Amino acid sequence: MTTRLDPLSFLDSDIDALRQQGLYRHLRVLEGEQKPSSRFDHRQVVNLSSNNYLGLTTHPKLREAALDATRRLGVGSGSVRTIAGTMEIHMELERRLAAFKKVEANAGTVSAVLTKDDVVVSDELNHASIIDGSRLSRATIKVFPHKDAAAARKVLESLPASQRKLLITDGVFSMDGDLGALPELCALAEEFGCIMMVDDAHASGVFGKNGRGTIDHFGVHGRVDIQVGTLSKAIGALGGYVAGSKMLIEYLYHRARP
Repeated sequence: MTTRLDPLSFLDSDIDALRQQGLYRHLRVLEGEQKPSSRFDHRQVVNLSSNNYLGLTTHPKLREAALDATRRLGVGSGSVRTIAGTMEIHMELERRLAAFKKVEANAGTVSAVLTKDDVVVSDELNHASIIDGSRLSRATIKVFPHKDAAAARKVLESLPASQRKLLITDGVFSMDGDLGALPELCALAEEFGCIMMVDDAHASGVFGKNGRGTIDHFGVHGRVDIQVGTLSKAIGALGGYVAGSKMLIEYLYHRARP
């Protein structure tokens, strides 16, 4: 009987390489609640790594609301949104998010806005999720140096005027905490006829009036076509959203993956 070689044996050498490079991750185990002063691995430390910016993850009102919803509705919808999983609380959340973000409508997911014939023009430090989404769209990806609107202009000038273009930036860049060049990029989007998109995951709850994000902070309402955000950071819960015009959201209901 032939002994089968382990087809995953190469992973061991890759893990060893991570250790040698000082890149091996040790998971820090949180004991108890996520707080400014938390206990990790039996040590009380100041927690500077959490996304729970406003402390809402453990807020008494949010705890009670979650328990109440679970008692009334269960722990899941039982189906995807597009078949039988859209509940009244989903629609209420969408309405409230749309009002909060000052847009016409809101949806929970986004995909397939672009095709292989289109172009994504992206800041080099945009979040990994933007990079992954751009690749999945199969569109051509053009990257410009961080917050360099002049370089972004040169990229746009090199593209055919008839080609559909998505210009995208983070509102707040997650690694360095600096703000995206929204006013300059919005002006470029208008000049070159681009779809303007902002990932405001780290800005919601932090910048703008009542935490409405960088679109509100810079006063560019109506100039950003697609806003992407999350409920898992400052909002203290789970999930994400896409906010924009009614036409965009109607399109996403039909084309975005559940």
